[in-house]
This record gives sequence, C-alpha cells and structure tokens, in this order.
Amino acid sequence: MRPVVDEELCIGCGNCAEICPAVFQLIDEKSKVFDPDACEFAGCCEAAEENCPVNAITIEED
Repeated sequence: MRPVVDEELCIGCGNCAEICPAVFQLIDEKSKVFDPDACEFAGCCEAAEENCPVNAITIEED
C-alpha cells in the first residue's frame, strides 16, 4: 500500500497527521507523506484516508 495526498485538494486540517503520524506530516499547511513505507506497518493509513474531509488521500496498491 502506498498513500498519496492530492495537494490541490488538501486543506491542511491535520486529521491524517493526528491519526497516522508515522506516515503523514503537515508541512507548509499541506499534508505530506513523510514515510510511505510505514503505511503497512503503522496500520493507520486507511483510517487517515476515511477521515479526510475533502478526500485528498488515496491508498494505492503496490
């Protein structure tokens, strides 16, 4: 699994970074994927995707 953030859609709410800090961080008021490889191990990427209010996060299969 590989998380992707659409920066055009991201509003910088911080939900993803709060739910899954091992993978997402807020940088310059936008969410960034800090460690895409941590997605499988952290087990929180799907929750971050589900809780994004603007659907800016997608999880792609490798």
